[in-house]
Amino acid sequence: MILVTGATGNVGRHLVGELLCADVKVRALTRDPATARLPGEVEVARTDEMPLDGVTSMFLNPAVFWTGLGDVLERARDHGVRRIVMLSSSAALDDDPRNAIGAHHLELERAIEATGLEWTFVRPGEFATNALAWADTIRAGEPVREPYARARSAPIHERDIAAVAARALLSDGLVGAKPVLSGPEALTHPEMVEIIGAAAGVPARFEEISPEQAREEMLSRPYMREGIVDALLRVRAEAADRDVEISPEVERITGRPARTFAEWAADHF
Repeated sequence: MILVTGATGNVGRHLVGELLCADVKVRALTRDPATARLPGEVEVARTDEMPLDGVTSMFLNPAVFWTGLGDVLERARDHGVRRIVMLSSSAALDDDPRNAIGAHHLELERAIEATGLEWTFVRPGEFATNALAWADTIRAGEPVREPYARARSAPIHERDIAAVAARALLSDGLVGAKPVLSGPEALTHPEMVEIIGAAAGVPARFEEISPEQAREEMLSRPYMREGIVDALLRVRAEAADRDVEISPEVERITGRPARTFAEWAADHF
């Protein structure tokens, strides 16, 4: 039995599909099982109940445990869980304490390492799904307003993250590994907006704003915290002045190239 936390999220839903294709038992955790819309063969349970009986491996999504893991790791070990695969972040490569995203993921990684269980930390960079925040703006014909128009990143399709996580759960080749994942190409936000517009069949425009304007807008969102906002803006500022490193890990691990941003846009628009 493999336990998947965040099973209805962007990565978790695809991971459940990958595991079912491998013909393994899956227990999917979600806040509301009644609205999960997962395949019938999946055992669905509430996240706050965290049933661990019979579980041998688990996928841990930190977004589910943003305020802390509590006793999850101790309970996992006591119930005989042997392996934890965590959805970490390439931000964990940055040991700057100002990087709240990196610090959070590093703290969780170290806690998992201390359990003595088998582990793999999957470290993707920018999620292509972040661009879904622009969907309504683009469809309304309004410009996408972001800072640092020259900054590049290599956004990764959530299906590729799920595919790597599935390999880590199903085989031994990634035990003790921390693969950094990226998409196959470096793009600016204006280029991403243009690609989405083409996929949606509508004109799409980008308008650069100042970091100060961006910070004010981001902090107005209920799910954004000051440390996270500052970390995101710092990453974008640094990306404006350096080349993007494209990771080969998706292809090395899965045996096929990482999906392009255009493929992601076609899947979602």
